[in-house]
Amino acid sequence: MLTRAHGIAVYERGRILPDRLTTVRHGHYMNYAGRMLGVYRNGLGQTRQALHKQVKAIFAEEDDCPTRRIEAFCKLLDDESEFIRDPKGKAARLRRQVFRLAAPCHPLVRQADRLFERTEEETKAHIARELGIDWAEIQAMFFSDMMEFHCLRKFKGYADGAALLSRYNVAQVQVALYSATEMVIRAEQDFKTILRHAKLAGLLHRIKRIRLELYEIRLDGPASMLRQTRRYGVFMAGFLPKLIACAGWSMRARLLTPRKGYQVTLTLSPEDGLSSHLDSPHEFDSGVEEAFTAKWGDQPREGWRLIREGEVLHKGQKVFVPDFVFEHEDGRRVPMEVVGFWTDEYLREKVKTLRAFREQNIILAVGQAGAKRISGLPPDTIYYKSALKIKDVLERLTNA
Repeated sequence: MLTRAHGIAVYERGRILPDRLTTVRHGHYMNYAGRMLGVYRNGLGQTRQALHKQVKAIFAEEDDCPTRRIEAFCKLLDDESEFIRDPKGKAARLRRQVFRLAAPCHPLVRQADRLFERTEEETKAHIARELGIDWAEIQAMFFSDMMEFHCLRKFKGYADGAALLSRYNVAQVQVALYSATEMVIRAEQDFKTILRHAKLAGLLHRIKRIRLELYEIRLDGPASMLRQTRRYGVFMAGFLPKLIACAGWSMRARLLTPRKGYQVTLTLSPEDGLSSHLDSPHEFDSGVEEAFTAKWGDQPREGWRLIREGEVLHKGQKVFVPDFVFEHEDGRRVPMEVVGFWTDEYLREKVKTLRAFREQNIILAVGQAGAKRISGLPPDTIYYKSALKIKDVLERLTNA
């Protein structure tokens, strides 16, 4: 994922247009992408600095490639790489040893004379003997704790040059979303999947029904948060490829600009042709839900069968998709919502939504950490510490 420093965009009539490489204008970039992949595939053992230098050399004769775009390519390639680091601080200790042994020999010269007797090569040989390490090895380890001198151990890479260019196009939109105050998604075909993605990403969301089978998901943006904006921005950016993998949606986001008080619009839909590199998302929003489903099993318990996100509840413009639905053999259906650790605002909104659907007799299970920070929870709320207990849920179903 790119950082703000890698973002390239233009503003046009109240809209933001993130940098995009197209086959019409940038068809020749396919060759560049293949060469960049070759640099990393053949660069095992080379430093990050050396790899970046080779990538920059590929674009030496290309007029239509700003430095920031090249740096973005390097970042995307680095993200798919594994580098040898120095977690135990060996490089720092080695530098101290070398400086201590070299200090008495100061000043060093290339050619000895009557005034300066110590040469650089003689001193290097002396230090190598004292440390019992060849000087070439010392030189390789000297700055291995600095990012620029991390050596490439493994390159997972991209399937081909087209995959790298596709990832670049999506990544530039992700950068733009770091400044979003709000994102509004209208979805039909994959509404429940998109909603699950948003919940898995930890995004604060509100839902309403526009018409039959058309729903609106309104997400708070990182620029609207008072704290943890960086982390939340990463969550929203990470949500984008998952959204792109879905069908039947359109997105409009409001973004802040460097110009104070001025906002622009970012629009996106499947018709824009962006493609996602991600697999299907994890089925569950949290480990609590996954563990509970595994413990419940496929067979009914006391006549109740567990269904994952079995229905969409709506009342007027309000829409609610509970995490589970329990269906009894006599036809009764009882929804259940599991709430873990969220912001106070989100918890208050959740309680408000549950009140709007109170005739549905929704079972609410809340993590104790979140419950301590909010009042007004229903009296029959189930509280859990780290795992949701089946007996607590069955007891609540008995009274449903």
